[in-house]
Amino acid sequence: GTESSSTLSSSFLGIPMCSQGLEMSVGKIPFLEAVNGSTVMLPCTYASCIGIENLYFNWQYNDNGTMQKVCDGMIPTEDVIPTVNIFRERVEFIGKNHKNNISILLWNITFEDGGLYTCFGRNRKEKNKNHSAVFHLIVVDELRVVDNTLTILIASAVGGVIGFLMAFMLIKNFTLFVLAKLEEKNKECLVSSSGIDNTENGLSRSKADSKPTPKKK
Repeated sequence: GTESSSTLSSSFLGIPMCSQGLEMSVGKIPFLEAVNGSTVMLPCTYASCIGIENLYFNWQYNDNGTMQKVCDGMIPTEDVIPTVNIFRERVEFIGKNHKNNISILLWNITFEDGGLYTCFGRNRKEKNKNHSAVFHLIVVDELRVVDNTLTILIASAVGGVIGFLMAFMLIKNFTLFVLAKLEEKNKECLVSSSGIDNTENGLSRSKADSKPTPKKK
């Protein structure tokens, strides 16, 4: 039909096709490793080609298979700041629906806050179809910072070893150079001293040869 032919022509022309369904996104990296006691943001945005109408959204936490609601709200239309209900302590809605942002903030996280968080959306304009995206929060001990210190120490040690080897090579080359010079000087001394000996020997022989032979009586 006409719709299929227009779709084919658009794909052949290289025009990107946009699905009408609502899409929820927690970003390209759907996990975060954070230190116990810190404050973190759980990101989520939505997108819809046909727009939204009374978009219901919520955040849920997977507590050993049981989904616990963290917060929820209703967005009547685009760019309207929703009224959000918070069901959990230390949670703040910071998205404000600015550029379809419905992210939340977790204050002073504990190890119990670690786990899977689901950003859920349902758009009335799409006959209330459900859409969601999952974000994984990993809470770690502050002692993991020691790993970075250890890495720095190892890097420093390796750098120190390399520096020591370079200094050793320089000292070695300098020592070999000095020894070579001393050996060369000793050779010169030996040559000159042997020349003097030869001269003295020559002179003594010449003097001995110059003595008159005794006359026979």
